[in-house]
Amino acid sequence: MRDKIDYIEFPSTNRGQTSAFFQAAFGWGMTSYGPDYDGLDDAGIDGGVDQASGRVAATMAIVRTDDLDAAEQRVIKAGGVITRAQFDFPGGRRFHFREPGGNELAVWVARE
Repeated sequence: MRDKIDYIEFPSTNRGQTSAFFQAAFGWGMTSYGPDYDGLDDAGIDGGVDQASGRVAATMAIVRTDDLDAAEQRVIKAGGVITRAQFDFPGGRRFHFREPGGNELAVWVARE
């Protein structure tokens, strides 16, 4: 497995309302990871609802990789701009970037 979109995050100003909407409209389940984040269950792709103050402003696709440092170098070489340096989170490690057309994405690697 190398460099596949496998996660999507929806920013929200009200995590509870967004999660409730997805549950009512589509029947998706939710797993709470604290006051600012819910994980999506049975949505067809893994994802979450992010209410944290540092969240991105738009829905963000997240690419899973086997080598985070190598992926970061490929992103930079291809013209991407790092918008958030590598950081740890409960599932692993990731960074955010903006591609030349303006979309913000993230790349992550699972914790070993």
